[in-house]
Amino acid sequence: MRVVHHATGIALALFVFATAHIAPSAADQPAPAQASPWSDAELKIIRSLSIGSLPALAPDPSNKVGDDARAASLGHRIFFDTRFSADDQVSCATCHLPAAAFTDGRKLGRGVGTAGRNTMTLLGAAYSPWFFWDGRKDSQWSQALGPLESDVEHGGTRTGFSQLIASDRAYRTAYEALFGDLPDLSDPSRFPLSAGPVEDESLHTAWRRMAAPDRDAVNRVFANIGKAVAAYQRLLLPGPSRFDQYAEAVVAGNSAAAEEIFTANEANGLRLFIGSGQCTRCHNGPLFTNNDFHNTGVPRWPSMPHDQGRIDGISAARADIFNCRGAYSDASADDCRELRFAKTEGPELVGAMKTPTLRSVSQTAPYMHAGQYATLAPVLEHYNRAPTAENGKSELEPLGLTQDDLNDLRDFLLTLDSPPAVESKYLSPPD
Repeated sequence: MRVVHHATGIALALFVFATAHIAPSAADQPAPAQASPWSDAELKIIRSLSIGSLPALAPDPSNKVGDDARAASLGHRIFFDTRFSADDQVSCATCHLPAAAFTDGRKLGRGVGTAGRNTMTLLGAAYSPWFFWDGRKDSQWSQALGPLESDVEHGGTRTGFSQLIASDRAYRTAYEALFGDLPDLSDPSRFPLSAGPVEDESLHTAWRRMAAPDRDAVNRVFANIGKAVAAYQRLLLPGPSRFDQYAEAVVAGNSAAAEEIFTANEANGLRLFIGSGQCTRCHNGPLFTNNDFHNTGVPRWPSMPHDQGRIDGISAARADIFNCRGAYSDASADDCRELRFAKTEGPELVGAMKTPTLRSVSQTAPYMHAGQYATLAPVLEHYNRAPTAENGKSELEPLGLTQDDLNDLRDFLLTLDSPPAVESKYLSPPD
């Protein structure tokens, strides 16, 4: 019995010795997984905001050359060409500077004169069904035509631009490869050098005196100019931001990596953005916009009249000869559901403006439809206070956020900055 006890004691000692050396130390143990600071519902929203959730850009049925590389090349050249203006000094890039997220840093756009609204970014704009702050255009190609004949932007006319395409060998060759033969515009008695339905009465009179088939021929060339510019602008997309890196990390459950990407203030700003700040009521989806129209009680400049916004914009869109259902569109009637079913009346449209994207928002100051706020701080204060609208009825209600909350929201918004996801050759004039 003594021998048995001795043997048992030896065996026990050996077991304790072995396990003491085999068992890993606490330092060697893998760290326990960190609990996510985000709920499943919050993670779903964060995922929906990520650039990775952005679907491929759908074709524009109203523009059959919208995804043709040759059209994008032609549109790229037109976009940077100052000859498409009354004084040979203004191009599309004058107000849509690539280095400023395709905006201009001004309160109000400035071409041959001063526009009545702030310049909107072009990054991701192709995803929207409506263009301009009031949505008065329903395609990117028809939007491109508006500034060309505006007396305060490019200040030109459709006959003049058509003549430029016809007289420039490179333009003519590129145009005809896409759209077929240009009409013969050489007879000045039929095709004045400058005429169009513009503010200048003499130019408008010259346009009215043209024969209807000749006006139609010019309109067709003018529409095709817009379609080429739109093909270029469809390439202008936002790239991944620091927020997108954070979203990828938290959705994957990698809290440690997420903490390396965002500060605590930025993470709290995101929590406020998707929560009590109520920002995602309008700024949702991977482009941080619902592409809809809202009255948020933004004050007007004292020197400017009340801007009626969407209530006038939808009327203009429906009357536009270049809209989706018009003769110069490539779409079928069934393709134009946005225009067909758009809300056309109601008090909520008065003073309502389009929700802008927040991608690269620090580069698109000043803010609001007339550049009323120079920085993000007064924008956030405006939404927190929810002032009564001077025109129409504001949708806002006071949020009751603290100054620290507003600072964190601002810090989060700055994480949305990114370089555009565009080939570098498209960010400067073509060779």
